[in-house]
This record gives sequence, C-alpha cells and structure tokens, in this order.
Amino acid sequence: MLRPIAAFGLLAALAASPVLAQDAGQIARVRAGASCPRCNLFQADLSNRQLRGLNLSGARLRQADLSLVIMNRASFAGADLRDVNAYGGVFSSAGFARANLTNATFVGTYLEGANFRGATLSGTNFSGAEMRRAVGLTQGQLNGACGDEATTLPVGLRIAACR
Repeated sequence: MLRPIAAFGLLAALAASPVLAQDAGQIARVRAGASCPRCNLFQADLSNRQLRGLNLSGARLRQADLSLVIMNRASFAGADLRDVNAYGGVFSSAGFARANLTNATFVGTYLEGANFRGATLSGTNFSGAEMRRAVGLTQGQLNGACGDEATTLPVGLRIAACR
C-alpha cells in the first residue's frame, strides 16, 4: 500500500507527464512539409498550408486545425483525427484507413479518391463534402456520420442530415 505522500508524488508525476501534450518540434517539422508518422500533433494548427503527400500514419492529430489545407495523397492511416476541423480542405486520394475521425468536421471538403476503409466516422460532419469517388466507405460507417443535400457520395450510399 502506498503512503499518502508517495501516492501524491506519483499522481503529481503522472499529471505533469508530457505524454499527452503536443510536440512543438514535430508540429514545426510537419508545418515545413516533413512527414511524421506516429507524431504527437495534438491541437496543431496546420491550416492554410500545402502539405501534399505527407505520411502522418498513426499520428495524434486530435483537435488539430486542418481547415483550408491541401493534403492530397497524405496518409492518415490509423491516425487519431478526433475533433479535427478540416473545413474546406483538399484531401484527394488521401488515406484515412483505420483512422478515428469521431466528431471531426469535414464541411465543404474535397475527398475524391480518399480511402476510408475501416475508419471510424461517428459524429463526423460531411456537409457539402465531395466524396463521390471515395473508396472503402460503407453504409454502416456513414450511419454514424451526417451531411447535407450538397454532400456527394459513392453510388448507393446515403447520409443523414446534420442537426
């Protein structure tokens, strides 16, 4: 059994741990156009940039700002993209296989040719998104997402209206 002082010290050490904090050096490298698989890009501001072909597979991009970014052919395979804002971004042929996009915003985003095989789309807003040639999408995935009348999807798929 831990003594109260030892337990307090352990809790203080865990609370101060940088494990969940963003990594400013990694963010700076990605902003400059470098790939960074498995990097911690938590709350990174990557908006208004051209970052084509980056490998960000397995990266933590939770709550990142990807609005108005151009990330064609980028790989987000297995990445944490929960709560991301990708408003107006261009992600043609990007890979989102097995990525977690829970509660992400892809409003007005270009996603032609993007791969969503095995991605989690619960609460994802695709209003106005162009996804007609996206691959790997299933109706089951889209049942947890929402869009609007301007959302384009592959033939045979549908999406509920956002509330």
